[in-house]
Amino acid sequence: MSDTVLAIDIGSTKICAIIAEIADEKVQVLGHGIAKSQGIKKGAITNIELASKSIKKAINDAKRIAGSNITSATVSISNAYAKSLNSTGIVNIPHKDISIKEINRVMQTALYNANIPNEYEVIHVLPYNFRVDDQDFIEDPFGMNASRMEVDVNIIMTQKSNLSNLKKAVRSAGVEIDGIVLSGYASAIAVMDEDEKELGVAVIDLGGQTSNLVVHVGNSIRYNDFLGVGSNHITNDLSMALHTPLQVAENVKIRHGNLIETSNEVIELPIIGDEENRNGVSLEIVHSVIFARVEEALMILAKSLEKSALKEQIGAGIILTGGMTKLKGIRELAQSIFPAMPVRIARPMEIEGLFDELKDPAYATVVGLLLYRAGKNTQYEINFNNEMLHSKSVQTDNLDDIRLEDDHEPKAAPVQNKPELQKDEDEPSTIVFDDLPDPNAEKSGAFKKLTNWAKQLF
Repeated sequence: MSDTVLAIDIGSTKICAIIAEIADEKVQVLGHGIAKSQGIKKGAITNIELASKSIKKAINDAKRIAGSNITSATVSISNAYAKSLNSTGIVNIPHKDISIKEINRVMQTALYNANIPNEYEVIHVLPYNFRVDDQDFIEDPFGMNASRMEVDVNIIMTQKSNLSNLKKAVRSAGVEIDGIVLSGYASAIAVMDEDEKELGVAVIDLGGQTSNLVVHVGNSIRYNDFLGVGSNHITNDLSMALHTPLQVAENVKIRHGNLIETSNEVIELPIIGDEENRNGVSLEIVHSVIFARVEEALMILAKSLEKSALKEQIGAGIILTGGMTKLKGIRELAQSIFPAMPVRIARPMEIEGLFDELKDPAYATVVGLLLYRAGKNTQYEINFNNEMLHSKSVQTDNLDDIRLEDDHEPKAAPVQNKPELQKDEDEPSTIVFDDLPDPNAEKSGAFKKLTNWAKQLF
């Protein structure tokens, strides 16, 4: 069964919309649209009307190419106003077998136990460690036999006002929001491979006006941070230092931006307000201006990584993505700022039908949104709509539950109800209710049932 989805990356410099078809976790791109951002600065919407026009243009272009009239979308939300906090949930397992229902219960308990500020709304609840009967670091508790389960989660939330403005801008463009994903999380999904997830990795998305840092350790994201600096700031610095218009400064950055080699070559540039006359500028000055800004941004992100207290758990090193990674020599500069850690520049994963212009680090977030919808999200996470996302068959799980209840019909009610009382207590109970009934009596009851059934049949 296939599903048509619309993903919209709402960035500070560009809006990118992609319509794709998802079947059996495989993504095929049908159409895309790109528009210049308006009314968005440093990840926050500053003018709803202008932002809506930009979003609408990107969506309409994508619809035209895809021949689709889709009306709902998964959108990215900036790390600018996102916050994280950790929480823990503990539940008793009445039937001793961990089903999807039990995993959902422990996740909801962890969310319930968290102290969410009033002005924030939850967008992701990401489990990074399951414990089953005091056994730590369980990768997947589904189907395990246990009497108690615990989970540690990372809750990512964003300011309600920021979320409300985003919803208004997207709705004004004629589309309803059916999912919201943190932009740094989406970028990470698009560039990480399985080995990097296993070893622990930091993903740095260097965008136009913002930079995001996401640390993936264990099963999911453990830390995220935001920096309001991007490649547009390099353009502004060049414009001021060289006294030249912004568009000229942008062209100089693209053509002569090099973080390794310096040159004494002199280039002629127009002067702001007097474009008839030209000013001779050494490329050495261009190099020093670009180098200073990029070095400063990477050093701030390096301090943030230290602050996360997860640096020792990052075995796969640093992944750089985003538009700023097109600067020559940025990997070498990052390598010097993150010593003893491997650094690589990543393009988004290859997906079928992806247009050549989208196979670029600048489009990692929008590709990540598609992969998120295709099931590449963290297993058992609770999403923005308070649904638990998983790849397990719910039907099988329900059948198992029915069978257990049939086998122990006389005992089902007390066993199920009593542990529920333990759910909200601070300390897990030392009494195990499942031990109270006499197992021999239960077995003999089941044997009598079987004998009676056989007599009726024959």
